[in-house]
Amino acid sequence: MDSRVKKIREAAAFIKENIGGKTPEVGIVLGSGLGKLADVIEAEAVIPYAKIPNFAKSTAIGHKGNFIFGKLAGKYVCAMQGRFHYYEGYPMEQVTLPIRVMATLGIKVLLVSNAAGGLNQSFSVGDLMIIRDHINMLPNPLIGKNFDEFGDRFPDMTAAYDLNLIKKVESIAKRAKIPVRKGVYLGNTGPSYETPAEVRYYLSIGADAVGMSTVPEVLVARHCGIPVFGMSVITNISNTENACTKLNDGDDVVRAADAAADRMCKLFTKLIETL
Repeated sequence: MDSRVKKIREAAAFIKENIGGKTPEVGIVLGSGLGKLADVIEAEAVIPYAKIPNFAKSTAIGHKGNFIFGKLAGKYVCAMQGRFHYYEGYPMEQVTLPIRVMATLGIKVLLVSNAAGGLNQSFSVGDLMIIRDHINMLPNPLIGKNFDEFGDRFPDMTAAYDLNLIKKVESIAKRAKIPVRKGVYLGNTGPSYETPAEVRYYLSIGADAVGMSTVPEVLVARHCGIPVFGMSVITNISNTENACTKLNDGDDVVRAADAAADRMCKLFTKLIETL
């Protein structure tokens, strides 16, 4: 057996045993400061990453590092309370291992969230942005020998973010009177924040928000044939000029994400109700 697949199956088997053999319908990845959604899950199991075979350790600010299983909106869900990042020094195989583990557990839909810098200068801190597409400036996690057990060598990415799920959330947001933006997320390596010159470049190629995660997870989920919905919380507005009056700060990012978490929780919960 492929050693990579063996690691995935070992992790999935451990989790399956700890959740009583039940099957989650929805997988959720919670980013910086957005672990609050985990608090509304009727948890049946909370498993620290450190206990799961072959899982990495989450070291980023605002990432608690727990795998949570339980019910949300009447559906069984599994949620990552914190993710792994390429900038933490993990290879892409390790960064995306939990997505393949959730696929092995049986999820049918993946919801991803992140804290992101607003490139689009019309955005404001605290805005929620539905991700309609992305630009990848990270190493592609599908490079290397294909995981034939999970998907084809060349997965199509025309609608990486499921159009039907986007429409559902737009409708939910309208009924709930929760303002939402929609835009393109650019994923880069980090951990340094982008320079003003980079901000101007990213804007010129069509990006609306920038962050250091999410895209690898989406690529792997789509490779597995799993529909994806993604949302960013805009936690700061990126600088377009070299002025030292408005600097980026990791703690500020977490605080801004936490302030927007209630609205995102409501949208995710209502979306899961429709699945």
